[in-house]
Amino acid sequence: MTLGSKRKTPPGVQLLRRIRGRNWSPKTFRYVILLITFIAYACYHASRKPSSIVKSVLHPEPSTKPPPQAHIINEHPWPLGNVFVKEEANANNESKGWEPFNGKGGTSRLGEIDVAFLACYSLGMYVAGHLGDTLDLRLFLTWGMIGSGFFVGLFGMGYFWNVHAFWFFLVMQMAAGLFQATGWPSVVAVVGNWFGKRKRGLIMGIWNAHTSVGNICGSLIAAGVLQYGWGWSFIAPGFVMSLGGVLVYLFLAAYPEDVGFPDINSNSGKFIKRNRDIEEEEESVDADVEGEESEGSRFRYENKRSVGLLQACMIPGVIPFALCLFFSKLVAYTFLYWLPFYLSQTTIGGEYMSVKTAGNLSTLFDVGGIVGGILAGYISDKFKARATTAATFMYAAIPAMLVYHSYGGISQTVNIVLMMVAGLFVNGPYALITTAVSADLGTHKSLQGDSRALATVTAIIDGTGSAGAALGPLLTGFLSTLGWEAVFYMLVVGALCAGLLLTRLVIAEIREKLGYVDEGNDQIFVLLIRVNF
Repeated sequence: MTLGSKRKTPPGVQLLRRIRGRNWSPKTFRYVILLITFIAYACYHASRKPSSIVKSVLHPEPSTKPPPQAHIINEHPWPLGNVFVKEEANANNESKGWEPFNGKGGTSRLGEIDVAFLACYSLGMYVAGHLGDTLDLRLFLTWGMIGSGFFVGLFGMGYFWNVHAFWFFLVMQMAAGLFQATGWPSVVAVVGNWFGKRKRGLIMGIWNAHTSVGNICGSLIAAGVLQYGWGWSFIAPGFVMSLGGVLVYLFLAAYPEDVGFPDINSNSGKFIKRNRDIEEEEESVDADVEGEESEGSRFRYENKRSVGLLQACMIPGVIPFALCLFFSKLVAYTFLYWLPFYLSQTTIGGEYMSVKTAGNLSTLFDVGGIVGGILAGYISDKFKARATTAATFMYAAIPAMLVYHSYGGISQTVNIVLMMVAGLFVNGPYALITTAVSADLGTHKSLQGDSRALATVTAIIDGTGSAGAALGPLLTGFLSTLGWEAVFYMLVVGALCAGLLLTRLVIAEIREKLGYVDEGNDQIFVLLIRVNF
């Protein structure tokens, strides 16, 4: 099946075009692409949050308790005032929970569901990436969102159907994980299709805030309807997820060719006018009202072929960045799943804080991560050094994490500052690799312009990283019984490995900046990278 066999202009775009009497400008389309893909992936992350929200309802008995001499923080900590409230009566403990999660080993079953979700998500990523480069990205993303919303909702329906079979909830999470795998390769590929490399790092660094926005929205939605029954905490985000799929179907133009524009130059981001030797600025591209592609554009598009997994792995840089992301996500997801628990189990300023306050406080780690993603993108654009930027951030994360563990207990103010600094360095390279680096490699010059590999490359890199995301929290569950020092030592080793895996690429970038590699020897450089990796 050729890539162009099912090409159609999105129906919503066609309708707006008829109403306006003319097409949008390329700049407007780029804004729309960023907005829709931002909303789409925020929906993906929002639909992942319910399981963490309802865990205390499904298994109300606390696994650990503060020491008898400890007391709960009663004052509103800096700087968010009433957002961090003092501990209230735990109504969840009055509940009997939900079989099969409320008995002995209930927390293990909840953990097994999380691992099953991440495992299926990681494995499904490789298949989804190849399919994304083979099929229409708009339709692929649409059905992925609707399918994911459907299975998330089915998990919640177990409450209304009075289901107590563990296999039911396990299967629902596994199916949801497979459909969730369609999201990241697709949205990165779409953004990569519309933006060149010149400012890709900064643009994608800002755009990557959708993960934190989705986490916050998912938490608010799930918690807001929890009082009506924990099932609604899954059904509501699942419904929002499906609505997002409808939005994608109506308005997402996955490729410039979809709406009458030629392809773009992957380096400059300018649209390329066919049958000419010069590049024209995007404002000079004149698409007709009906949005028909030019013959050259259509011919070029339909003759592009998808790239297989093996060929994508041979693109210079894919393997080292994929392995780097394995350890980077191991560190990042350990904080994601265990930071609230860590905060509630350690003294800060000589006091223990409530579980709710710990959860609210942990969101500031993501705030630091947003800043880190934007900063890493800007620096990598400024110096044109993706690998060097990512490695530097990972090395800087090592002292940041150690200082946070050693001195975070002095006071809440110190804890917040050190937590945000750690989040900046931990999530910065994670955001850079999963966005700008993946898009760069998916349009690598070794493909010679005759292949589409954006979704496949993104899937390989993020799929490998997701395996680390599953391993980190799993190891933490065992290591935390030995003490939190063991957990932080694991995180330090993970960050160190992530940085070291980029060493050869960093050396190559430095040599290029120093003039050891010129344009005439570029093919030799590419060959060396192939041999090394």
